[in-house]
Parts: sequence; structure tokens; C-alpha cells
Amino acid sequence: MKKIISLLLVVFMVVSFAACGTKPTTDENNGDDVATALKFGVGIVVSYGDAKDADGDTNGECKAETTAVAVLLDDAGKIVDIAIDSVDAKAAWTSEGVASATEEVKTKYELGTAYNMAAYGKKHDGTDGKVLEWFEQIDAFVATAKGKTLDEVKAFVGEDTYTTGDLAAAGCTISVGSIMAALEEAVKNAAASEATAEDTVKIAFATSVENTDATEEKEGSVEFEETIVAAVTDKDGKVVVAKTDCAVVTATFDTKGVATVDTTAEIKTKLDLGTDYNMAAYGKKHDGSDGAVKEWFEQAAAFDAALVGKTASEFASLADADGYGTGDLATAGCTIGISDMIKAADKAAK
Repeated sequence: MKKIISLLLVVFMVVSFAACGTKPTTDENNGDDVATALKFGVGIVVSYGDAKDADGDTNGECKAETTAVAVLLDDAGKIVDIAIDSVDAKAAWTSEGVASATEEVKTKYELGTAYNMAAYGKKHDGTDGKVLEWFEQIDAFVATAKGKTLDEVKAFVGEDTYTTGDLAAAGCTISVGSIMAALEEAVKNAAASEATAEDTVKIAFATSVENTDATEEKEGSVEFEETIVAAVTDKDGKVVVAKTDCAVVTATFDTKGVATVDTTAEIKTKLDLGTDYNMAAYGKKHDGSDGAVKEWFEQAAAFDAALVGKTASEFASLADADGYGTGDLATAGCTIGISDMIKAADKAAK
């Protein structure tokens, strides 16, 4: 009798341990392991650099940096996957207030070796020394951050925003102030998703530029509209979850080439502006007629939803010949021009 009781106790303990263990969830239908869903978050930080007046043959200029970070987090807050990129947008104009032509705007990662950090970079203490290209430093940051929490990554960043410890040792020696600010925002905004550790997160930009010369009646301007898409794709290249945002950066100047832009101004993305972007109040249908339109963030959400389940090759079908949302996407409320959204999504899904 004692042997039977002991055997039952052992069986009970084994069953209880298995029930409380940490093995992967099992699909009741076929017994396959089901990957745990992860949180998905995106953070974007935009800031002006210095503005300079035009002086004779020297053009005036103003720079702005937009840094974006996308993350996948597990239940413990550890980074399972992370993507980082940044754009340095440079506006220029003459001493007569004529906006200078702007070349195609590429991200720092897209520029690759053409960004020339290894050739011209210095250690942050000002001394000469070998530094990696920007994209290589970001690769080092990504590799080091995976498997760590935000606080564990922050432990490798000094008060001067330069890296220490494992990050510096891995070759990421640049100032990471903007990256960390965007990463903090991404972690704070992270929400439940269908993404798993089997999936990959990427982030991409599509930038358009509009130049306006200064007149006696109106300031000139160079406006950069930076559309950012973060997408998580599965092994077949299908989008699992996506998030689209847009940052508009404008530099202004007068007819004498004097910079008039307020470089201390806060730059909010369209998602951050929310209803303050006022698309519903002032928007019109793209044919110019009056008609109810949704707020920009609502239209972006409809676009994101339309990406899910599609590969990059299928994105073009979401727009009509003029680049506006069509079919089911238009019915869902996305009626704005989405050409740049598709360009960025195409990059993010490949």
C-alpha cells in the first residue's frame, strides 16, 4: 500500500512540474510547438542641427536628423530583434534666397561606405583612431542589444551619450543619444502583436523634397517629408505587423539667404500629432472635391492593416495610377497619396 501511495505521489509531482514548467506552448491539434507572440514597438526622434546664413558664394544650410528604431520584445522586456536607421537631411539655399537642388536623400545605412565615417571619423575624445563605418557601428549595436533589456543596454551608454563596455568593445563608438531616445520610445510604445522570434523586423525611409524660393512676400523653404515604415516579416516575406509614420522637416530663409528657421522647435511626427494634424477638419478628397476624410493616423493604420499577409510584390496593388489608396484600402478609409508609403514598405519587407 505504501508503495502504491509513493508511486502516486511521484506521478502527481511529475504532472504538476510539467504543467508549471516553461516549455513552449503546444498546439492541441497537432502537438507542434507554438512560438510565443512578441511585443512590437517603434520610436522616432527628430531634431534640427545648426542653421547657417548664406554668405556670398557660400550657401546657407540647415540640417535635421531623423532616427528611427523598431523592436520586438519578449515578456521579460528583452530585445529579440531590433532595426535602426537614420536620415541626415540637409537643406541649402543661396544668398539670393533661391533653394538649392537637393539630391536623392538616402539613409545613413543605405549610404554604406559612402557615408565615409571610417575615412573621416575620429574617436569621440578627438584623437585619431580607426572607427567603423556607420552601418557597421549600427550592426554592432544591434548584435549587442539583442537578448538584453532597455536598462541593460543603457548601462553601456555614458552621460555624454557615447558608448562604453560591451557596446564600445563591439565597435559602436559613436554618440548614441538619438538612438537611445528612439529605443526608449519604441520600448514604451511596444504592444502585443502576432510576431514571433521566427520573424524579422526592419525599418525603412522614403523621403521626398519640396523647394520654394524666397520672395518679398513669403519666406523660402526646403521641406523634407520622411515616410517611415517598420515591418515584421515571416520566413516567406509576408508582413506580420507594420507601423507607418511620417516626419516633416522644414528649413526657411529670406531673400538675402538669412536662415529664419527656429532650430529649437520640437518636431512631432504625424502619428504624434494625432488629431492636431487636422486632416479630418481640412482635408479634401484627392480629386479636390469636399468629402469626409479620416485623420492621418487613421489612414496610416488602414495602410498598415492592408500590408499584413502580403509580400512586397503585392504592395503596388494598394494604389491607383495616381498613387492614391484604392479598392479595399480606400474603402477602409485610406484615401491619401501612398506612393512614399509603398516605397518605404517595399524596402522594409525585403
